[in-house]
Amino acid sequence: MGMAQDDHCQVKPKPSPEPMEPRISSMIPTSSWFTPKRLLALFCVINLLNYVDRGAIASNGVNGSRGTCTESSSCSSGSGIQGDFNLNNFEDGVLSSAFMVGLLVASPIFASLAKSVNPFRLIGIGLSVWTLATLCCGFSFNFWSISLCRMLVGVGEASFISLAAPFIDDNAPVPQKTAWLAIFYMCIPSGYALGYVYGGLVGSHFGWRYAFWVESLLMLPFAISGFFMKPLQLRGFVPASSEKGPKPEGVEAVVQVMEASNGKDEPLSLKAELRDKNSDHHSKSKSATQINEKFSRFLKDMKALLLDKVYVVNVIGYIAYNFVIGAYSYWGPKAGYNIYHMADADLIFGGITIVCGIVGTLTGGFVLDYMDNTLSNAFKLLSTTTFIGAAFCFGAFLFRSMYGFLALFSIGELLVFATQGPVNYVCLRCVKPSLRPLSMAMSTVAIHIFGDVPSSPLVGVLQDSINNWRTTALILTSILFLAAGIWFIGIFLHSVDRFDEDSGHQVSNVERSSTMPLLQEKTEATSASPSLSQDH
Repeated sequence: MGMAQDDHCQVKPKPSPEPMEPRISSMIPTSSWFTPKRLLALFCVINLLNYVDRGAIASNGVNGSRGTCTESSSCSSGSGIQGDFNLNNFEDGVLSSAFMVGLLVASPIFASLAKSVNPFRLIGIGLSVWTLATLCCGFSFNFWSISLCRMLVGVGEASFISLAAPFIDDNAPVPQKTAWLAIFYMCIPSGYALGYVYGGLVGSHFGWRYAFWVESLLMLPFAISGFFMKPLQLRGFVPASSEKGPKPEGVEAVVQVMEASNGKDEPLSLKAELRDKNSDHHSKSKSATQINEKFSRFLKDMKALLLDKVYVVNVIGYIAYNFVIGAYSYWGPKAGYNIYHMADADLIFGGITIVCGIVGTLTGGFVLDYMDNTLSNAFKLLSTTTFIGAAFCFGAFLFRSMYGFLALFSIGELLVFATQGPVNYVCLRCVKPSLRPLSMAMSTVAIHIFGDVPSSPLVGVLQDSINNWRTTALILTSILFLAAGIWFIGIFLHSVDRFDEDSGHQVSNVERSSTMPLLQEKTEATSASPSLSQDH
Protein backbone atom coordinates (compact mmCIF):
# COMPACT_ATOMS: atom_id res chain seq x y z
CA MET A 1 0.00 0.00 0.00
CA GLY A 2 2.83 2.34 0.78
CA MET A 3 4.33 1.87 -2.65
CA ALA A 4 0.96 2.37 -4.30
CA GLN A 5 0.47 5.62 -2.41
CA ASP A 6 3.91 6.85 -3.37
CA ASP A 7 3.27 6.08 -7.02
CA HIS A 8 -0.07 7.82 -6.87
CA CYS A 9 1.47 10.89 -5.30
CA GLN A 10 3.93 11.12 -8.15
CA VAL A 11 1.06 11.54 -10.57
CA LYS A 12 -0.85 14.11 -8.51
CA PRO A 13 1.58 17.07 -8.38
CA LYS A 14 0.98 19.70 -11.03
CA PRO A 15 3.47 18.97 -13.81
CA SER A 16 5.13 21.39 -16.17
CA PRO A 17 3.62 21.93 -19.66
CA GLU A 18 6.10 19.51 -21.26
CA PRO A 19 5.16 16.38 -19.29
CA MET A 20 1.49 17.28 -19.60
CA GLU A 21 1.59 17.23 -23.39
CA PRO A 22 1.27 13.48 -23.97
CA ARG A 23 -1.93 13.47 -21.91
CA ILE A 24 -3.69 16.23 -23.75
CA SER A 25 -3.00 15.04 -27.26
CA SER A 26 -5.75 13.03 -28.89
CA MET A 27 -5.48 9.79 -26.96
CA ILE A 28 -7.68 7.01 -25.61
CA PRO A 29 -7.05 4.56 -22.75
CA THR A 30 -4.96 1.55 -23.64
CA SER A 31 -7.83 -0.65 -22.42
CA SER A 32 -9.95 0.57 -25.36
CA TRP A 33 -10.18 -1.43 -28.57
CA PHE A 34 -9.24 1.71 -30.56
CA THR A 35 -5.48 1.74 -29.92
CA PRO A 36 -2.80 3.75 -31.79
CA LYS A 37 -1.68 0.67 -33.75
CA ARG A 38 -5.23 -0.01 -34.83
CA LEU A 39 -5.61 3.63 -35.83
CA LEU A 40 -2.51 3.24 -38.02
CA ALA A 41 -3.87 0.00 -39.50
CA LEU A 42 -7.23 1.69 -40.19
CA PHE A 43 -5.59 4.62 -42.00
CA CYS A 44 -3.29 2.29 -43.95
CA VAL A 45 -6.25 0.28 -45.28
CA ILE A 46 -8.06 3.50 -46.27
CA ASN A 47 -4.92 4.83 -47.99
CA LEU A 48 -4.49 1.50 -49.76
CA LEU A 49 -8.07 1.70 -51.09
CA ASN A 50 -7.45 5.26 -52.31
CA TYR A 51 -4.53 4.13 -54.43
CA VAL A 52 -6.21 0.90 -55.52
CA ASP A 53 -8.80 3.18 -57.10
CA ARG A 54 -6.07 5.21 -58.84
CA GLY A 55 -4.46 2.05 -60.15
CA ALA A 56 -7.80 0.65 -61.28
CA ILE A 57 -8.74 3.69 -63.36
CA ALA A 58 -5.28 3.73 -64.90
CA SER A 59 -5.12 0.03 -65.74
CA ASN A 60 -5.55 -1.18 -69.28
CA GLY A 61 -8.12 -3.69 -68.06
CA VAL A 62 -10.41 -0.93 -66.79
CA ASN A 63 -9.83 1.65 -69.51
CA GLY A 64 -9.89 -0.91 -72.32
CA SER A 65 -9.65 0.15 -75.94
CA ARG A 66 -11.68 2.09 -78.49
CA GLY A 67 -13.63 0.33 -81.22
CA THR A 68 -11.91 0.14 -84.62
CA CYS A 69 -13.04 -0.24 -88.19
CA THR A 70 -11.07 -1.65 -91.12
CA GLU A 71 -11.10 -0.52 -94.75
CA SER A 72 -13.52 -3.34 -95.56
CA SER A 73 -16.04 -1.70 -93.20
CA SER A 74 -15.80 -4.47 -90.62
CA CYS A 75 -15.85 -2.92 -87.16
CA SER A 76 -14.90 -4.38 -83.80
CA SER A 77 -16.49 -3.10 -80.60
CA GLY A 78 -14.25 -1.51 -78.01
CA SER A 79 -13.80 -2.59 -74.42
CA GLY A 80 -13.75 -0.98 -71.00
CA ILE A 81 -14.56 2.67 -70.36
CA GLN A 82 -12.89 3.85 -73.54
CA GLY A 83 -14.86 1.42 -75.70
CA ASP A 84 -18.24 1.95 -73.98
CA PHE A 85 -18.06 5.74 -74.20
CA ASN A 86 -16.06 5.84 -77.47
CA LEU A 87 -13.34 8.03 -75.91
CA ASN A 88 -10.31 9.29 -77.77
CA ASN A 89 -6.90 8.99 -76.12
CA PHE A 90 -7.04 12.53 -74.74
CA GLU A 91 -10.40 11.94 -73.05
CA ASP A 92 -9.20 8.58 -71.77
CA GLY A 93 -6.14 10.26 -70.29
CA VAL A 94 -8.29 12.93 -68.62
CA LEU A 95 -10.12 10.25 -66.62
CA SER A 96 -6.87 9.14 -64.98
CA SER A 97 -6.13 12.65 -63.71
CA ALA A 98 -9.62 14.14 -63.24
CA PHE A 99 -9.58 13.30 -59.53
CA MET A 100 -6.68 15.75 -59.21
CA VAL A 101 -9.03 18.69 -59.79
CA GLY A 102 -11.15 17.81 -56.77
CA LEU A 103 -8.09 16.95 -54.69
CA LEU A 104 -6.31 20.24 -55.35
CA VAL A 105 -9.40 22.39 -54.77
CA ALA A 106 -10.70 20.60 -51.69
CA SER A 107 -7.44 19.93 -49.79
CA PRO A 108 -6.96 23.54 -48.53
CA ILE A 109 -10.69 23.75 -47.73
CA PHE A 110 -10.68 20.66 -45.53
CA ALA A 111 -7.46 21.81 -43.86
CA SER A 112 -9.08 25.16 -43.01
CA LEU A 113 -12.33 23.57 -41.80
CA ALA A 114 -10.31 21.51 -39.30
CA LYS A 115 -10.11 24.65 -37.15
CA SER A 116 -13.90 24.75 -36.68
CA VAL A 117 -15.05 21.16 -37.33
CA ASN A 118 -13.68 18.07 -35.62
CA PRO A 119 -10.98 16.68 -37.98
CA PHE A 120 -12.03 13.06 -37.39
CA ARG A 121 -15.56 13.94 -38.53
CA LEU A 122 -14.13 15.68 -41.60
CA ILE A 123 -12.43 12.42 -42.58
CA GLY A 124 -15.80 10.70 -42.23
CA ILE A 125 -17.41 13.31 -44.50
CA GLY A 126 -14.63 12.98 -47.07
CA LEU A 127 -14.80 9.18 -47.13
CA SER A 128 -18.57 9.37 -47.55
CA VAL A 129 -18.12 11.60 -50.61
CA TRP A 130 -15.48 9.17 -51.92
CA THR A 131 -17.79 6.17 -51.41
CA LEU A 132 -20.72 7.85 -53.17
CA ALA A 133 -18.49 9.12 -56.01
CA THR A 134 -16.97 5.69 -56.78
CA LEU A 135 -20.45 4.18 -56.67
CA CYS A 136 -21.64 6.76 -59.21
CA CYS A 137 -18.61 6.04 -61.40
CA GLY A 138 -20.08 2.60 -61.93
CA PHE A 139 -23.41 4.13 -62.97
CA SER A 140 -21.92 6.80 -65.27
CA PHE A 141 -23.34 7.01 -68.79
CA ASN A 142 -20.91 9.24 -70.75
CA PHE A 143 -17.55 11.02 -70.58
CA TRP A 144 -18.81 14.06 -68.67
CA SER A 145 -20.67 12.08 -66.02
CA ILE A 146 -17.71 9.87 -65.18
CA SER A 147 -15.34 12.87 -65.27
CA LEU A 148 -17.50 14.66 -62.69
CA CYS A 149 -17.56 11.54 -60.51
CA ARG A 150 -13.76 11.25 -60.72
CA MET A 151 -13.44 14.88 -59.57
CA LEU A 152 -15.67 14.10 -56.58
CA VAL A 153 -13.43 11.11 -55.77
CA GLY A 154 -10.61 13.65 -55.42
CA VAL A 155 -12.76 15.82 -53.14
CA GLY A 156 -13.40 12.85 -50.87
CA GLU A 157 -9.73 11.89 -50.82
CA ALA A 158 -8.69 15.46 -49.95
CA SER A 159 -9.94 15.27 -46.36
CA PHE A 160 -8.04 12.07 -45.71
CA ILE A 161 -4.78 13.20 -47.34
CA SER A 162 -4.75 16.44 -45.31
CA LEU A 163 -5.66 14.99 -41.91
CA ALA A 164 -4.49 11.36 -41.68
CA ALA A 165 -0.76 12.12 -41.35
CA PRO A 166 -1.24 14.59 -38.43
CA PHE A 167 -3.34 11.97 -36.59
CA ILE A 168 -0.61 9.36 -37.11
CA ASP A 169 2.09 11.77 -35.93
CA ASP A 170 0.05 12.56 -32.81
CA ASN A 171 -0.32 8.95 -31.75
CA ALA A 172 2.89 7.27 -32.93
CA PRO A 173 5.45 6.37 -30.22
CA VAL A 174 8.15 9.05 -30.02
CA PRO A 175 11.03 6.78 -31.15
CA GLN A 176 9.01 5.51 -34.16
CA LYS A 177 7.36 8.65 -35.55
CA THR A 178 8.94 8.47 -39.01
CA ALA A 179 8.60 4.69 -39.20
CA TRP A 180 4.83 4.97 -38.70
CA LEU A 181 4.61 7.64 -41.39
CA ALA A 182 6.69 5.43 -43.70
CA ILE A 183 4.31 2.51 -43.15
CA PHE A 184 1.40 4.79 -44.06
CA TYR A 185 3.07 6.12 -47.23
CA MET A 186 4.24 2.65 -48.22
CA CYS A 187 0.60 2.02 -49.15
CA ILE A 188 0.99 4.37 -52.14
CA PRO A 189 3.14 2.17 -54.43
CA SER A 190 1.62 -1.07 -53.14
CA GLY A 191 -1.95 0.23 -53.50
CA TYR A 192 -1.36 1.57 -56.99
CA ALA A 193 0.15 -1.72 -58.14
CA LEU A 194 -2.63 -3.75 -56.50
CA GLY A 195 -5.21 -1.51 -58.19
CA TYR A 196 -3.62 -2.07 -61.57
CA VAL A 197 -3.97 -5.85 -61.20
CA TYR A 198 -7.41 -5.57 -59.56
CA GLY A 199 -8.79 -3.33 -62.31
CA GLY A 200 -7.58 -5.68 -64.99
CA LEU A 201 -8.97 -8.83 -63.36
CA VAL A 202 -12.37 -7.42 -62.39
CA GLY A 203 -12.71 -5.52 -65.67
CA SER A 204 -11.98 -8.56 -67.81
CA HIS A 205 -14.22 -10.96 -65.87
CA PHE A 206 -17.17 -8.85 -64.73
CA GLY A 207 -16.87 -5.44 -66.44
CA TRP A 208 -15.28 -2.15 -65.45
CA ARG A 209 -18.37 -0.92 -63.57
CA TYR A 210 -18.00 -3.68 -60.98
CA ALA A 211 -14.48 -2.50 -60.18
CA PHE A 212 -15.90 0.81 -58.89
CA TRP A 213 -18.88 -0.78 -57.12
CA VAL A 214 -16.62 -3.16 -55.16
CA GLU A 215 -14.35 -0.26 -54.17
CA SER A 216 -17.35 1.68 -52.90
CA LEU A 217 -18.55 -1.31 -50.90
CA LEU A 218 -15.12 -1.82 -49.33
CA MET A 219 -14.84 1.84 -48.28
CA LEU A 220 -18.40 2.08 -46.88
CA PRO A 221 -17.61 0.69 -43.38
CA PHE A 222 -14.76 3.18 -42.95
CA ALA A 223 -16.97 6.08 -44.04
CA ILE A 224 -19.66 5.03 -41.54
CA SER A 225 -17.12 4.62 -38.75
CA GLY A 226 -16.12 8.26 -39.17
CA PHE A 227 -19.56 9.27 -37.89
CA PHE A 228 -20.36 6.57 -35.33
CA MET A 229 -16.99 6.27 -33.59
CA LYS A 230 -16.28 8.78 -30.85
CA PRO A 231 -14.16 11.39 -32.64
CA LEU A 232 -10.49 12.00 -32.00
CA GLN A 233 -9.10 15.50 -31.64
CA LEU A 234 -5.92 16.69 -33.32
CA ARG A 235 -3.19 18.33 -31.28
CA GLY A 236 -3.43 22.11 -31.50
CA PHE A 237 -7.16 22.27 -32.30
CA VAL A 238 -10.06 23.26 -30.05
CA PRO A 239 -13.51 22.05 -31.13
CA ALA A 240 -15.98 24.64 -32.28
CA SER A 241 -18.24 23.78 -29.35
CA SER A 242 -15.66 25.05 -26.87
CA GLU A 243 -15.29 28.32 -28.73
CA LYS A 244 -18.98 29.17 -28.72
CA GLY A 245 -19.86 31.89 -26.32
CA PRO A 246 -23.30 33.04 -25.10
CA LYS A 247 -25.70 34.02 -27.81
CA PRO A 248 -25.66 37.73 -28.59
CA GLU A 249 -28.48 39.74 -27.11
CA GLY A 250 -28.21 42.69 -29.46
CA VAL A 251 -31.51 41.96 -31.19
CA GLU A 252 -33.47 41.84 -27.94
CA ALA A 253 -31.84 45.04 -26.74
CA VAL A 254 -32.80 46.88 -29.94
CA VAL A 255 -36.42 45.70 -29.68
CA GLN A 256 -36.65 46.79 -26.01
CA VAL A 257 -35.33 50.25 -26.79
CA MET A 258 -37.78 50.68 -29.66
CA GLU A 259 -40.65 49.48 -27.51
CA ALA A 260 -39.75 51.95 -24.79
CA SER A 261 -39.49 54.86 -27.22
CA ASN A 262 -42.73 54.07 -29.08
CA GLY A 263 -44.89 53.49 -26.01
CA LYS A 264 -47.17 50.67 -24.99
CA ASP A 265 -49.81 51.44 -27.64
CA GLU A 266 -47.58 50.40 -30.58
CA PRO A 267 -49.20 47.59 -32.57
CA LEU A 268 -47.80 44.15 -31.85
CA SER A 269 -47.48 43.39 -35.59
CA LEU A 270 -45.09 46.31 -36.05
CA LYS A 271 -42.98 45.11 -33.12
CA ALA A 272 -42.83 41.61 -34.56
CA GLU A 273 -41.88 42.96 -37.98
CA LEU A 274 -39.07 45.05 -36.53
CA ARG A 275 -37.87 42.08 -34.50
CA ASP A 276 -37.79 39.84 -37.59
CA LYS A 277 -35.95 42.44 -39.65
CA ASN A 278 -33.33 42.98 -36.97
CA SER A 279 -32.93 39.23 -36.43
CA ASP A 280 -32.49 38.63 -40.16
CA HIS A 281 -30.01 41.48 -40.44
CA HIS A 282 -28.07 40.18 -37.45
CA SER A 283 -27.88 36.61 -38.81
CA LYS A 284 -26.65 37.85 -42.20
CA SER A 285 -24.11 40.10 -40.53
CA LYS A 286 -22.95 37.25 -38.31
CA SER A 287 -22.56 34.86 -41.28
CA ALA A 288 -20.61 37.45 -43.26
CA THR A 289 -18.37 38.09 -40.26
CA GLN A 290 -17.68 34.37 -39.81
CA ILE A 291 -16.80 33.96 -43.49
CA ASN A 292 -14.48 36.96 -43.36
CA GLU A 293 -12.83 35.66 -40.21
CA LYS A 294 -12.24 32.21 -41.72
CA PHE A 295 -10.86 33.68 -44.92
CA SER A 296 -8.55 36.08 -43.08
CA ARG A 297 -7.40 33.20 -40.84
CA PHE A 298 -6.66 31.12 -43.94
CA LEU A 299 -4.60 33.95 -45.44
CA LYS A 300 -2.77 34.37 -42.15
CA ASP A 301 -1.97 30.65 -42.01
CA MET A 302 -0.81 30.66 -45.65
CA LYS A 303 1.47 33.60 -44.91
CA ALA A 304 2.94 31.69 -41.95
CA LEU A 305 3.69 28.71 -44.21
CA LEU A 306 5.25 30.79 -46.97
CA LEU A 307 7.46 32.64 -44.47
CA ASP A 308 8.69 29.37 -42.93
CA LYS A 309 12.01 28.78 -44.70
CA VAL A 310 12.26 25.16 -43.54
CA TYR A 311 8.82 24.33 -44.93
CA VAL A 312 9.41 26.15 -48.23
CA VAL A 313 12.80 24.49 -48.84
CA ASN A 314 11.35 21.09 -48.01
CA VAL A 315 8.40 21.50 -50.40
CA ILE A 316 10.54 22.90 -53.25
CA GLY A 317 12.83 19.88 -52.97
CA TYR A 318 9.77 17.64 -52.90
CA ILE A 319 8.43 19.28 -56.09
CA ALA A 320 11.69 18.60 -57.96
CA TYR A 321 11.70 15.03 -56.66
CA ASN A 322 8.07 14.41 -57.65
CA PHE A 323 8.69 15.91 -61.09
CA VAL A 324 11.11 13.05 -61.81
CA ILE A 325 9.09 10.28 -60.14
CA GLY A 326 5.92 11.29 -62.01
CA ALA A 327 7.69 11.21 -65.38
CA TYR A 328 9.37 7.91 -64.51
CA SER A 329 6.01 6.28 -63.79
CA TYR A 330 4.54 7.49 -67.10
CA TRP A 331 7.47 7.34 -69.54
CA GLY A 332 9.73 4.77 -67.86
CA PRO A 333 8.38 1.66 -69.65
CA LYS A 334 8.45 3.36 -73.03
CA ALA A 335 12.00 4.61 -72.49
CA GLY A 336 13.10 1.13 -71.38
CA TYR A 337 11.50 -0.44 -74.42
CA ASN A 338 13.17 1.97 -76.84
CA ILE A 339 16.62 1.99 -75.19
CA TYR A 340 16.96 -1.67 -74.16
CA HIS A 341 14.23 -3.31 -76.29
CA MET A 342 12.54 -4.83 -73.23
CA ALA A 343 9.80 -7.27 -74.15
CA ASP A 344 7.71 -6.56 -71.03
CA ALA A 345 8.90 -3.08 -70.10
CA ASP A 346 5.69 -2.13 -68.24
CA LEU A 347 5.81 -5.30 -66.12
CA ILE A 348 9.53 -4.86 -65.36
CA PHE A 349 9.25 -1.20 -64.40
CA GLY A 350 6.09 -1.90 -62.41
CA GLY A 351 7.77 -4.69 -60.48
CA ILE A 352 10.83 -2.58 -59.70
CA THR A 353 8.64 0.30 -58.52
CA ILE A 354 6.54 -1.93 -56.24
CA VAL A 355 9.46 -3.67 -54.54
CA CYS A 356 11.70 -0.61 -54.27
CA GLY A 357 8.79 1.59 -53.25
CA ILE A 358 7.77 -0.61 -50.34
CA VAL A 359 11.28 -1.53 -49.13
CA GLY A 360 12.75 1.93 -49.69
CA THR A 361 9.90 3.81 -48.01
CA LEU A 362 9.95 1.61 -44.91
CA THR A 363 13.75 1.69 -44.70
CA GLY A 364 13.87 5.49 -44.88
CA GLY A 365 11.46 5.83 -41.97
CA PHE A 366 13.25 3.34 -39.74
CA VAL A 367 16.68 4.82 -40.54
CA LEU A 368 15.61 8.35 -39.57
CA ASP A 369 14.19 7.06 -36.28
CA TYR A 370 17.47 5.21 -35.66
CA MET A 371 19.43 8.41 -36.38
CA ASP A 372 17.14 10.35 -33.97
CA ASN A 373 14.20 11.90 -35.80
CA THR A 374 15.14 15.58 -35.86
CA LEU A 375 14.51 18.03 -38.70
CA SER A 376 18.23 18.45 -39.34
CA ASN A 377 18.74 14.68 -39.57
CA ALA A 378 15.72 14.42 -41.87
CA PHE A 379 17.33 16.88 -44.31
CA LYS A 380 20.63 14.99 -44.09
CA LEU A 381 18.86 11.75 -44.98
CA LEU A 382 16.82 13.40 -47.76
CA SER A 383 19.81 15.00 -49.45
CA THR A 384 22.14 12.01 -49.07
CA THR A 385 19.79 9.26 -50.24
CA THR A 386 18.46 11.38 -53.13
CA PHE A 387 21.96 12.30 -54.32
CA ILE A 388 23.28 8.72 -54.19
CA GLY A 389 20.05 7.38 -55.68
CA ALA A 390 20.25 9.92 -58.51
CA ALA A 391 23.84 8.85 -59.21
CA PHE A 392 22.79 5.19 -59.51
CA CYS A 393 19.81 6.03 -61.76
CA PHE A 394 21.97 8.31 -63.93
CA GLY A 395 24.62 5.62 -64.25
CA ALA A 396 21.94 3.05 -65.08
CA PHE A 397 20.86 4.91 -68.21
CA LEU A 398 24.52 5.11 -69.34
CA PHE A 399 24.76 1.30 -69.38
CA ARG A 400 24.47 -0.43 -72.72
CA SER A 401 23.50 -3.72 -71.11
CA MET A 402 19.88 -4.15 -69.99
CA TYR A 403 20.93 -6.24 -67.00
CA GLY A 404 23.42 -3.61 -65.83
CA PHE A 405 20.70 -1.00 -66.21
CA LEU A 406 18.19 -3.00 -64.16
CA ALA A 407 20.70 -3.63 -61.35
CA LEU A 408 21.75 0.03 -60.98
CA PHE A 409 18.26 1.41 -61.52
CA SER A 410 16.82 -0.85 -58.81
CA ILE A 411 19.39 0.36 -56.28
CA GLY A 412 18.77 3.96 -57.32
CA GLU A 413 14.98 3.68 -56.90
CA LEU A 414 15.41 1.96 -53.55
CA LEU A 415 17.40 4.96 -52.29
CA VAL A 416 15.14 7.54 -53.91
CA PHE A 417 11.99 6.08 -52.33
CA ALA A 418 13.59 6.31 -48.87
CA THR A 419 12.58 9.99 -48.84
CA GLN A 420 8.82 9.44 -48.37
CA GLY A 421 8.82 9.20 -44.58
CA PRO A 422 11.39 11.95 -43.82
CA VAL A 423 9.94 14.54 -46.25
CA ASN A 424 6.47 14.26 -44.74
CA TYR A 425 7.94 14.24 -41.24
CA VAL A 426 9.48 17.64 -41.95
CA CYS A 427 6.15 18.96 -43.28
CA LEU A 428 4.47 17.95 -40.04
CA ARG A 429 7.12 19.01 -37.55
CA CYS A 430 8.39 22.34 -38.92
CA VAL A 431 5.00 24.02 -38.34
CA LYS A 432 2.91 24.38 -35.20
CA PRO A 433 0.21 21.71 -34.72
CA SER A 434 -2.70 23.91 -35.78
CA LEU A 435 -1.04 24.38 -39.20
CA ARG A 436 -0.27 20.72 -39.89
CA PRO A 437 -3.41 19.92 -41.95
CA LEU A 438 -2.85 23.00 -44.11
CA SER A 439 0.86 22.13 -44.34
CA MET A 440 0.06 18.65 -45.69
CA ALA A 441 -2.67 19.99 -47.98
CA MET A 442 -0.50 22.68 -49.57
CA SER A 443 2.41 20.28 -49.90
CA THR A 444 0.14 17.88 -51.80
CA VAL A 445 -1.18 20.69 -54.00
CA ALA A 446 2.33 22.00 -54.76
CA ILE A 447 3.96 18.67 -55.67
CA HIS A 448 1.13 17.87 -58.07
CA ILE A 449 0.67 21.28 -59.71
CA PHE A 450 4.39 21.90 -60.18
CA GLY A 451 5.64 18.29 -60.07
CA ASP A 452 4.09 15.17 -61.58
CA VAL A 453 1.20 16.87 -63.46
CA PRO A 454 3.38 18.97 -65.83
CA SER A 455 6.38 16.60 -65.89
CA SER A 456 4.93 13.97 -68.25
CA PRO A 457 3.89 16.39 -71.04
CA LEU A 458 7.13 18.41 -70.66
CA VAL A 459 9.26 15.28 -70.96
CA GLY A 460 7.17 14.34 -74.00
CA VAL A 461 7.96 17.72 -75.58
CA LEU A 462 11.66 17.22 -74.79
CA GLN A 463 11.66 13.78 -76.41
CA ASP A 464 9.89 15.11 -79.51
CA SER A 465 12.58 17.77 -79.76
CA ILE A 466 15.73 15.65 -79.38
CA ASN A 467 14.30 12.25 -80.41
CA ASN A 468 16.67 10.28 -78.17
CA TRP A 469 15.22 8.41 -75.19
CA ARG A 470 18.57 7.86 -73.47
CA THR A 471 19.40 11.57 -73.52
CA THR A 472 15.86 12.44 -72.39
CA ALA A 473 16.10 10.00 -69.48
CA LEU A 474 19.50 11.39 -68.43
CA ILE A 475 18.22 14.99 -68.50
CA LEU A 476 15.16 13.99 -66.45
CA THR A 477 17.25 12.05 -63.90
CA SER A 478 19.61 15.01 -63.42
CA ILE A 479 16.74 16.93 -61.78
CA LEU A 480 17.09 14.55 -58.83
CA PHE A 481 20.50 16.15 -58.17
CA LEU A 482 18.68 19.49 -57.96
CA ALA A 483 16.26 18.04 -55.40
CA ALA A 484 19.19 16.71 -53.35
CA GLY A 485 20.87 20.14 -53.47
CA ILE A 486 17.72 21.92 -52.30
CA TRP A 487 17.29 19.52 -49.37
CA PHE A 488 21.00 19.94 -48.58
CA ILE A 489 20.31 23.64 -47.94
CA GLY A 490 17.77 22.59 -45.30
CA ILE A 491 20.54 21.12 -43.14
CA PHE A 492 21.92 24.60 -42.48
CA LEU A 493 18.60 26.34 -41.80
CA HIS A 494 17.60 27.11 -38.25
CA SER A 495 14.94 24.44 -37.74
CA VAL A 496 12.71 24.10 -34.68
CA ASP A 497 10.45 21.14 -33.98
CA ARG A 498 7.12 22.86 -33.25
CA PHE A 499 5.20 19.74 -32.19
CA ASP A 500 4.46 21.15 -28.70
CA GLU A 501 3.99 24.78 -29.67
CA ASP A 502 0.19 24.91 -29.41
CA SER A 503 0.00 22.86 -26.23
CA GLY A 504 -1.37 25.65 -24.10
CA HIS A 505 -4.45 26.22 -26.27
CA GLN A 506 -5.53 22.92 -27.62
CA VAL A 507 -7.78 21.32 -25.00
CA SER A 508 -10.77 22.43 -23.02
CA ASN A 509 -13.18 20.69 -20.67
CA VAL A 510 -15.70 20.50 -23.51
CA GLU A 511 -13.15 18.80 -25.73
CA ARG A 512 -12.29 16.19 -23.14
CA SER A 513 -15.93 15.24 -22.84
CA SER A 514 -16.52 14.97 -26.60
CA THR A 515 -13.33 13.45 -27.98
CA MET A 516 -11.22 10.36 -27.39
CA PRO A 517 -7.69 10.35 -26.03
CA LEU A 518 -5.02 7.95 -27.43
CA LEU A 519 -1.80 6.65 -25.86
CA GLN A 520 -3.04 7.35 -22.32
CA GLU A 521 -2.21 5.11 -19.41
CA LYS A 522 -4.99 3.67 -17.29
CA THR A 523 -3.89 5.60 -14.22
CA GLU A 524 -3.91 8.83 -16.19
CA ALA A 525 -7.48 8.23 -17.31
CA THR A 526 -8.66 8.49 -13.70
CA SER A 527 -6.12 10.61 -11.88
CA ALA A 528 -5.10 13.20 -14.46
CA SER A 529 -8.52 14.79 -14.96
CA PRO A 530 -8.57 16.94 -11.78
CA SER A 531 -5.15 18.39 -12.42
CA LEU A 532 -5.99 19.05 -16.05
CA SER A 533 -9.14 20.89 -15.06
CA GLN A 534 -7.15 23.14 -12.76
CA ASP A 535 -4.61 23.92 -15.43
CA HIS A 536 -7.17 24.88 -18.03
